[in-house]
Amino acid sequence: MGGFFAVASKESCVLDLFYGTDYHSHLGTRRGGMAVYGEGGFSRAIHNIQNSPFRTKFERDVEELEGNLGIGCISDFEPQPLLVHSHLGSFAITTVGKINNSDELIKDCYNNGNTHFLEMSGGTINPTEITAALINQKSSIVEGLKFAQEKIKGSMTILLLTSKGIYAARDRLGRTPVIIGKKDGAYCASFESFAYLNLGYEDCKELGPAEIVFMTPEGVETVSPAGKEMKICSFLWVYYGYPTSCYEGVNVEQMRYDCGRLLAKRDDVTPDVVAGVPDSGIAHAIGYSNETKIPFTRPFIKYTPTWPRSFMPTNQKQRNKIAHMKLIPVKKLIENKRLLLIDDSIVRGTQLRETTEFLYNSGAKEVHIRPACPPIMFGCKYLNFSRSTSELDLIARRVILRREGDNADKMLADYADPTSTNYGEMIEEIRRELNFTTLRYHRLDDMIESIGISPCKLCTYCWNGKE
Repeated sequence: MGGFFAVASKESCVLDLFYGTDYHSHLGTRRGGMAVYGEGGFSRAIHNIQNSPFRTKFERDVEELEGNLGIGCISDFEPQPLLVHSHLGSFAITTVGKINNSDELIKDCYNNGNTHFLEMSGGTINPTEITAALINQKSSIVEGLKFAQEKIKGSMTILLLTSKGIYAARDRLGRTPVIIGKKDGAYCASFESFAYLNLGYEDCKELGPAEIVFMTPEGVETVSPAGKEMKICSFLWVYYGYPTSCYEGVNVEQMRYDCGRLLAKRDDVTPDVVAGVPDSGIAHAIGYSNETKIPFTRPFIKYTPTWPRSFMPTNQKQRNKIAHMKLIPVKKLIENKRLLLIDDSIVRGTQLRETTEFLYNSGAKEVHIRPACPPIMFGCKYLNFSRSTSELDLIARRVILRREGDNADKMLADYADPTSTNYGEMIEEIRRELNFTTLRYHRLDDMIESIGISPCKLCTYCWNGKE
């Protein structure tokens, strides 16, 4: 995943850019970067943020960067923003998304005169550089942005900084958001709608899918209109999004309350208490508790001084270790209790199994698990949600393969149907494997209802494989 922020201001943009970008730290853990344009031209800073927060790495840069136009990003993978010089002029560019046809695009770029790409560690090519190469194949930046949107299979939202202003281009199907804020003498573009509120900006507009705008300190102009089709990522509400953010007019925290409420309406267990796995599971649990009147408690607390961000390292072994280290038990709230625990999702199942064992070892009598979304059947092709190198990393797919063998892929639709016998038997196998007292997933129709926008505008690929 990743996040971004941009500022076009009549005065220095640096402080707003710094704090606005920092407010996206929950969306990535590996790289942070800022690029600005001022009287001295373009300047940029990129740092590794794996071992310390964005804010501490960039405090010195804030004193040195100068400019009234700027873009910033938090990234889970590639270093950015990139500085580019081409026949379109000089610009800085940052992106959020995933390219599924990079080999094809690189080959096309070579055929169209691109001589080389810089190789990152691990032998990969920076997707932001590929995006810039596509833009540079056209005679104008706007045409280049539209060309990149059309050619990239996957998802790619782009911020592009020039000496005159900033282009913001939402990906073709609007899988990730772009929100514009405004205040006297300045405009900003943000992934998260809350990121600019404490900086004095107010809501201006939300870009539609494929919409491209040009932002200056004087205003925001649409240079390519929005498309009609949208497939915004449902996990923005279930998991990724910060509680204070809104996407398509729907607040994340309120959606999670509604999600928990609808999850409770179909349940029939009577635990002593309801709890959520910090952080994103907590609001779902509050919604469940409000509906059932079963007390909400916090039987474990996340240690935030050294583990402040919700995301984890990309290395799975380290992720498992840190997941264990982050949660501190409150034994008085666990001993002899029948607990119902809500997490945002079950991907591999490793962390939730360890959390459940941790509760049993702390004296819990029962642990009932209620994921806030359906079983994940497919690895995300658009935003790297599941981080899986293979769909067989997904516990639901492993169980289906054990049951169906070579016929597994043909049976996926039946296993995704919550009314089918195969679905019920799959859930029971997952329950036994992960040692839960009971397991009940959220239904997809209920989860969509809790978001509250048209189902045809939502991406639900992870659960039903429908693009």
